[in-house]
This record gives sequence, structure tokens and C-alpha cells, in this order.
Amino acid sequence: MSNSPYTFDGVTSVGDPWYYSDIVKEHFFNPKNFLKTDEEASFKFDGLGRVGSPACGDEMVMWIQINSKTDKIVDCRWRTFGCGSAIASTSMLSEMIKENNGIKIDEALKIKPQDIMTRLGGLPDRKIHCSVLGDKALRAAINDYFHKSGQHERVMMEGGKIIDPILKITDHDIEQAVLDGAQTLEQVQAKLKVGVGSPEAIQEIEELIRFYKEKYFGL
Repeated sequence: MSNSPYTFDGVTSVGDPWYYSDIVKEHFFNPKNFLKTDEEASFKFDGLGRVGSPACGDEMVMWIQINSKTDKIVDCRWRTFGCGSAIASTSMLSEMIKENNGIKIDEALKIKPQDIMTRLGGLPDRKIHCSVLGDKALRAAINDYFHKSGQHERVMMEGGKIIDPILKITDHDIEQAVLDGAQTLEQVQAKLKVGVGSPEAIQEIEELIRFYKEKYFGL
């Protein structure tokens, strides 16, 4: 590799610490399965995952289509406000998901950020965390599908506190609903159905809504 300076992902560097493989560059400059804004309305999806926040500079949104008969993810689209490494990592992840006419949900959940980095030919140490955004968005999209299809026993807990034991809704789910624009109990319930079958959780749900509204929006 040449030691001449180069610029990529907003960084000019010399030498190995900021080396990007040709595969990373290809997926950054020509991202695969990227959902353009004007295509969003026509793309039919079964699960949507959103992680991060554009206010913090990193947000990842992923849409997935599921064949319920085969339990396969047959299509995957995404969009991000993240850095070049996040773009390349998620582009590669989407290709891994769609290989061989789709992947079983359980197999998709076994894909690790390290697997993505291996396929990319590595990432600089300071950019490894970027490969996690797509992985988290995929898990969120799969959880969204499980909720919508009534497969509550398959919902994955991501370390959050369970607020609704029947639907397995966590405080993280409520946080995301508020980030997505829900401002009232009714609006959160419209998104999640949280508390409908567990009325004893309503008070805690309302407290969380107030907490997240103040945290993110100062309301």
C-alpha cells in the first residue's frame, strides 16, 4: 500500500491506521439496497427498525420484507445519516441478507458485526463501532415484524426493562416511539399497543413518555 495521503470518509490519512479496503470504498461510493426518499412510499415492508438519532449525527433506518411461509427475509432496504463506514457496513449487511434469494430470520440474527467486517476486508480500529448501527437496525426491524405478526414470544430483549410483560415491550421501545414522534400515551399505544393488555403498566408508561420528551425535546 502506498503511503501517499488519501481522503475518505472525511479523513485524510497516511498509512495503515486509516486504511480502507477497495470493498469498503465500493460499498461507500455505490451503496447497495439504499432506499431513496422518493422510493419509500412504494416499498412495501413488514418490519422497520430505527436506531440512533439524526440530532446526534448517526441514525440508521432499515426496512425488511418477510416471506411468512418460509420465515425468510427476502428484501432489505436502508438509509442512514451515519459516516462512510456505517454506509459501507450496512450496504454489505444488506447484501449478506439478500444472498441466495433471502435468509432465514434466525440465520440473519446470527450475523455479527465481525462477520460484516470480514466481508469488507476490515475497518480502521476507530471505525469498528460503525458496523454496529446496521446490526442494531436489523434487530429492531425484526422485532417490529415479530410485534406486528403477533409472534411476541420471539421478540428479542436488548437489555431494556420490560414494561408490558404480555407484549414484551421495553423502555427502549417506548423511547424509540417518542423519538419517532409519539407525544402522548394514546400515540405511543397506537404504535406499540403497550399497556392495552397490562393496564397496571400505564402509570410507568406515562412517566417514561414524560421523561423521554423532556430528555430529547425539552417538553
